[in-house]
Amino acid sequence: MSEITEGIQELLAIVGLDADYRNESLYLLEKGNSRYVRDLKLNFSSTFTSNHMTEKECALLALSIAVNNNNKVLTEFFEKLALSKDATEAEIGESVGCASLLALNNVFYRFRHFTGKEKYTQIPARVRMQLMSNPVTGKEFFELMSLAVSAVNGCEMCVNAHEKSILGLGATEERVFDAVRIASIVTSAGKVLY
Repeated sequence: MSEITEGIQELLAIVGLDADYRNESLYLLEKGNSRYVRDLKLNFSSTFTSNHMTEKECALLALSIAVNNNNKVLTEFFEKLALSKDATEAEIGESVGCASLLALNNVFYRFRHFTGKEKYTQIPARVRMQLMSNPVTGKEFFELMSLAVSAVNGCEMCVNAHEKSILGLGATEERVFDAVRIASIVTSAGKVLY
Protein backbone atom coordinates (compact mmCIF):
# COMPACT_ATOMS: atom_id res chain seq x y z
CA MET A 1 0.00 0.00 0.00
CA SER A 2 1.36 3.42 -0.96
CA GLU A 3 1.91 6.22 1.55
CA ILE A 4 -0.75 8.26 -0.28
CA THR A 5 -3.35 5.48 -0.06
CA GLU A 6 -2.51 5.07 3.62
CA GLY A 7 -2.94 8.82 4.15
CA ILE A 8 -6.32 8.78 2.41
CA GLN A 9 -7.44 5.86 4.55
CA GLU A 10 -6.34 7.69 7.71
CA LEU A 11 -8.28 10.78 6.62
CA LEU A 12 -11.35 8.68 5.86
CA ALA A 13 -11.08 7.03 9.27
CA ILE A 14 -11.07 10.44 10.96
CA VAL A 15 -14.43 11.33 9.40
CA GLY A 16 -15.86 7.84 9.84
CA LEU A 17 -15.88 6.74 6.22
CA ASP A 18 -14.95 3.26 5.01
CA ALA A 19 -11.29 2.85 4.00
CA ASP A 20 -12.38 1.90 0.47
CA TYR A 21 -14.55 5.01 0.00
CA ARG A 22 -13.49 7.06 -3.01
CA ASN A 23 -14.97 10.00 -4.86
CA GLU A 24 -13.49 11.69 -7.93
CA SER A 25 -11.23 14.02 -5.94
CA LEU A 26 -9.83 11.26 -3.72
CA TYR A 27 -9.35 9.03 -6.75
CA LEU A 28 -7.37 11.74 -8.56
CA LEU A 29 -5.21 12.49 -5.51
CA GLU A 30 -4.46 8.80 -5.13
CA LYS A 31 -3.86 8.23 -8.83
CA GLY A 32 -1.52 11.24 -8.95
CA ASN A 33 0.33 10.04 -5.85
CA SER A 34 -0.24 13.53 -4.45
CA ARG A 35 1.77 14.63 -1.45
CA TYR A 36 -1.10 17.01 -0.66
CA VAL A 37 -2.92 14.20 1.15
CA ARG A 38 -0.56 14.57 4.12
CA ASP A 39 -1.13 18.36 4.28
CA LEU A 40 -4.89 17.88 4.00
CA LYS A 41 -4.93 15.34 6.83
CA LEU A 42 -2.82 17.54 9.10
CA ASN A 43 -4.77 20.70 8.24
CA PHE A 44 -8.11 18.99 8.79
CA SER A 45 -7.00 17.58 12.14
CA SER A 46 -6.07 21.10 13.24
CA THR A 47 -9.74 22.17 13.06
CA PHE A 48 -10.53 20.21 16.22
CA THR A 49 -8.61 22.46 18.59
CA SER A 50 -7.63 26.09 19.01
CA ASN A 51 -5.77 28.17 21.54
CA HIS A 52 -8.62 30.70 21.37
CA MET A 53 -11.76 28.55 21.12
CA THR A 54 -13.08 25.55 23.04
CA GLU A 55 -13.29 22.19 21.30
CA LYS A 56 -17.09 22.54 21.31
CA GLU A 57 -16.84 25.95 19.66
CA CYS A 58 -14.45 24.57 17.04
CA ALA A 59 -16.89 21.77 16.22
CA LEU A 60 -19.94 24.07 16.11
CA LEU A 61 -18.17 26.62 13.92
CA ALA A 62 -16.93 23.86 11.59
CA LEU A 63 -20.47 22.44 11.45
CA SER A 64 -21.82 25.84 10.40
CA ILE A 65 -19.25 26.00 7.59
CA ALA A 66 -19.96 22.42 6.45
CA VAL A 67 -23.68 23.23 6.28
CA ASN A 68 -22.95 26.50 4.48
CA ASN A 69 -20.91 24.54 1.93
CA ASN A 70 -23.67 21.92 1.57
CA ASN A 71 -21.23 19.13 2.45
CA LYS A 72 -23.07 16.08 3.79
CA VAL A 73 -19.98 14.12 4.86
CA LEU A 74 -18.51 16.98 6.89
CA THR A 75 -21.91 18.07 8.26
CA GLU A 76 -22.47 14.59 9.70
CA PHE A 77 -18.92 14.43 11.04
CA PHE A 78 -18.97 17.82 12.76
CA GLU A 79 -22.46 17.23 14.19
CA LYS A 80 -21.18 14.06 15.87
CA LEU A 81 -18.02 15.83 17.00
CA ALA A 82 -20.02 18.72 18.48
CA LEU A 83 -22.27 16.29 20.37
CA SER A 84 -19.20 14.49 21.72
CA LYS A 85 -17.97 17.88 23.04
CA ASP A 86 -21.25 18.41 24.94
CA ALA A 87 -23.00 20.63 22.40
CA THR A 88 -26.75 20.68 22.85
CA GLU A 89 -29.28 20.05 20.10
CA ALA A 90 -30.21 23.74 20.36
CA GLU A 91 -26.58 24.79 19.78
CA ILE A 92 -26.31 22.44 16.80
CA GLY A 93 -29.57 23.79 15.39
CA GLU A 94 -28.28 27.32 15.86
CA SER A 95 -25.08 26.51 13.95
CA VAL A 96 -27.19 25.28 11.06
CA GLY A 97 -29.50 28.29 11.33
CA CYS A 98 -26.49 30.60 11.31
CA ALA A 99 -25.26 29.11 8.03
CA SER A 100 -28.64 29.58 6.41
CA LEU A 101 -29.24 33.08 7.76
CA LEU A 102 -25.79 34.28 6.77
CA ALA A 103 -26.16 32.83 3.27
CA LEU A 104 -29.21 35.10 2.95
CA ASN A 105 -27.44 38.11 4.45
CA ASN A 106 -24.28 37.61 2.41
CA VAL A 107 -26.18 37.62 -0.88
CA PHE A 108 -28.36 40.56 0.14
CA TYR A 109 -25.65 42.79 1.60
CA ARG A 110 -23.09 41.87 -1.04
CA PHE A 111 -25.63 43.06 -3.63
CA ARG A 112 -26.04 46.36 -1.79
CA HIS A 113 -22.28 46.73 -1.50
CA PHE A 114 -21.59 45.84 -5.13
CA THR A 115 -24.12 48.26 -6.56
CA GLY A 116 -23.12 51.08 -4.23
CA LYS A 117 -26.52 52.73 -4.75
CA GLU A 118 -27.92 54.70 -1.84
CA LYS A 119 -31.46 53.82 -2.95
CA TYR A 120 -30.94 50.12 -2.11
CA THR A 121 -29.88 50.97 1.44
CA GLN A 122 -33.12 52.91 1.93
CA ILE A 123 -35.47 50.12 0.85
CA PRO A 124 -36.45 47.90 3.82
CA ALA A 125 -34.79 44.47 3.68
CA ARG A 126 -37.98 42.67 4.79
CA VAL A 127 -36.04 39.66 6.10
CA ARG A 128 -36.33 38.21 9.60
CA MET A 129 -33.20 37.70 11.65
CA GLN A 130 -34.56 36.86 15.11
CA LEU A 131 -31.94 34.14 15.48
CA MET A 132 -29.32 36.86 15.94
CA SER A 133 -31.14 38.66 18.74
CA ASN A 134 -30.72 36.13 21.55
CA PRO A 135 -28.58 33.19 20.39
CA VAL A 136 -28.26 30.12 22.63
CA THR A 137 -24.54 29.99 21.84
CA GLY A 138 -24.15 33.57 23.07
CA LYS A 139 -23.91 36.79 21.10
CA GLU A 140 -20.12 36.80 20.73
CA PHE A 141 -19.88 33.22 19.46
CA PHE A 142 -22.85 33.65 17.12
CA GLU A 143 -21.12 36.72 15.68
CA LEU A 144 -17.93 34.66 15.32
CA MET A 145 -19.76 31.96 13.35
CA SER A 146 -21.43 34.68 11.29
CA LEU A 147 -18.06 36.21 10.45
CA ALA A 148 -16.63 32.82 9.45
CA VAL A 149 -19.58 32.03 7.15
CA SER A 150 -19.37 35.54 5.68
CA ALA A 151 -15.64 35.09 5.01
CA VAL A 152 -16.32 31.83 3.16
CA ASN A 153 -19.12 33.47 1.18
CA GLY A 154 -16.96 36.47 0.32
CA CYS A 155 -19.12 39.25 1.75
CA GLU A 156 -16.75 42.07 2.65
CA MET A 157 -19.48 44.22 4.19
CA CYS A 158 -20.65 41.40 6.49
CA VAL A 159 -17.10 40.36 7.44
CA ASN A 160 -16.28 43.92 8.47
CA ALA A 161 -19.53 44.38 10.41
CA HIS A 162 -19.21 41.07 12.27
CA GLU A 163 -15.53 41.60 13.05
CA LYS A 164 -16.28 45.01 14.54
CA SER A 165 -19.12 43.54 16.60
CA ILE A 166 -17.01 40.61 17.85
CA LEU A 167 -14.15 42.85 18.93
CA GLY A 168 -16.67 45.16 20.59
CA LEU A 169 -17.96 42.19 22.57
CA GLY A 170 -14.46 41.56 23.93
CA ALA A 171 -13.07 38.91 21.57
CA THR A 172 -9.46 39.03 20.49
CA GLU A 173 -8.16 39.28 16.95
CA GLU A 174 -6.51 35.90 17.52
CA ARG A 175 -9.94 34.36 18.16
CA VAL A 176 -11.28 35.94 14.98
CA PHE A 177 -8.26 34.73 13.02
CA ASP A 178 -8.66 31.16 14.34
CA ALA A 179 -12.33 31.10 13.36
CA VAL A 180 -11.48 32.09 9.80
CA ARG A 181 -8.59 29.60 9.74
CA ILE A 182 -10.96 26.79 10.71
CA ALA A 183 -13.54 27.95 8.16
CA SER A 184 -10.95 27.95 5.40
CA ILE A 185 -9.71 24.46 6.28
CA VAL A 186 -13.24 23.01 6.43
CA THR A 187 -13.94 24.58 3.04
CA SER A 188 -10.71 23.13 1.67
CA ALA A 189 -11.40 19.66 3.06
CA GLY A 190 -14.88 19.77 1.57
CA LYS A 191 -13.38 19.82 -1.92
CA VAL A 192 -12.05 16.31 -1.25
CA LEU A 193 -14.40 14.85 1.39
CA TYR A 194 -17.94 14.85 -0.01
